[in-house]
Amino acid sequence: MALEGNASCADCVSQSARNSSPGAQAASGPVTGTLAGILIFTIVVDIVGNLLVILSVCRNKKLRNAGNIFVVSLSVADLVVALYPYPLALLAIFHNGWTMGNLHCQLSGFVMGLSVIGSVFNITAIAINRYCYICHSLRYDRLYTRRNTCIYLTLTWLLTAVATLPNFLVGSLTYDPRVFSCTFAQTVSSSYTVCVVVVHFMFPLGVVSYCYLRIWTLVIRVKGRVRARPGARAADLRNFLTMFVVFVLFAVCWAPLNFIGLAVAMDPARVAPNVPEWLFVTSYFMAYFNSCLNAVVYGLLNQNFRREYKQILLALCTPRTLFSDSSKYNTDAYKSKQSPAGTNNNLVEAHL
Repeated sequence: MALEGNASCADCVSQSARNSSPGAQAASGPVTGTLAGILIFTIVVDIVGNLLVILSVCRNKKLRNAGNIFVVSLSVADLVVALYPYPLALLAIFHNGWTMGNLHCQLSGFVMGLSVIGSVFNITAIAINRYCYICHSLRYDRLYTRRNTCIYLTLTWLLTAVATLPNFLVGSLTYDPRVFSCTFAQTVSSSYTVCVVVVHFMFPLGVVSYCYLRIWTLVIRVKGRVRARPGARAADLRNFLTMFVVFVLFAVCWAPLNFIGLAVAMDPARVAPNVPEWLFVTSYFMAYFNSCLNAVVYGLLNQNFRREYKQILLALCTPRTLFSDSSKYNTDAYKSKQSPAGTNNNLVEAHL
């Protein structure tokens, strides 16, 4: 992400370049051991969890709906960092410096930015999907046809790529020994940094907040006026809550790093030298850790994904059934095609 290198100001560029050299000394042994442990845990949970999410939707036809296309897309965004940038950062920890050359440094930084921006844009797309499903149910089927959903998904990743490219035009990627990763070393104006924080973080989170606030408002307004079948209302609320928790966790994990960058942009000469290293490193690894949380949230809060996880893990004992269609099993509150009915005052099912 572009702001990852914003902890340095223009006056500190030469010092930052020296500190970013492959041979620069990093943190002490206990600290690097802790960071390595966190990163190993994140990589394992990230890969296993997000593969479970993707396989769950692929195996079960009842989970293949418009909303879940964006859930799978979010899982892909989370998965790619565990397959390339994170392992390289782990190698840098073990070698106490970057040993993979400049090409891998550039590529890993690009993939990291693509993943982060892709995650926040997919979370935004999921929130808009839920908003349309709940608050504009009569138009939902027309808005989210298979063709339109593919267009929305393509647009999401196209915007992600466009948002990532300016980083190559205004700055270069260098190794930061504080976080054992190649990050964007910014030498641009404060206005660009503010723009990055607003476009990549604050604006998308504002859109998501609006969507979920509108959904909560509708839920509260119709709570006493809708007769749902037994257990339906609780299931509806759990499914909606799942994606709301995903949004909150992303905001919490990424807010510290973004606001550090924003604070530095406001007054580089005064703020940049006074940002504690422990705070920067902690905020950075909080952002790393977020990529492994979503699949865990689905398993904890959504009964249908939890059931599918169990079936996949059991199917590992009989590999021939791993990729077979599991939709014959009961999947609560799902339809092969979501079709919200009634009026906008009806509490429809906000399924994953």
